[in-house]
Amino acid sequence: MMEPEPVKVVLAAATLLVTLPVAGVAQAPSILGTWRVAAGADVKEGPREVIIREDSSASWGRETVRWRLVDRKIWIAIGGEWEIYDLRVRRNDLTLSGGDLTKAVTLRRIGPPTPRAANVPVPPVPDGR
Repeated sequence: MMEPEPVKVVLAAATLLVTLPVAGVAQAPSILGTWRVAAGADVKEGPREVIIREDSSASWGRETVRWRLVDRKIWIAIGGEWEIYDLRVRRNDLTLSGGDLTKAVTLRRIGPPTPRAANVPVPPVPDGR
């Protein structure tokens, strides 16, 4: 009987470990998608629908911004400065609070993110952060 080559055994084991979820470790829900505020919710002049993409861009209306996650906060680059909000994601609900918001706003995921138009750049990172 032929013994398996050690390199092949190690590669097979590594592949198995990478593809299996770790037991007991919960993954944070993704914030990627198209999100909409509930009808009738008061968002003043804020957006009613937001698209958050993997390329670190987010869009609403004609505005495109850069975002990043830091701890349990979302940093959004608006006008060359970071606006920082507390973030909670539960399944298909995303709640923002803090920052310039006077009350929490909850959005519901309605689908995947749409691609950013090729002629719309992702804004630069404010102050190199």
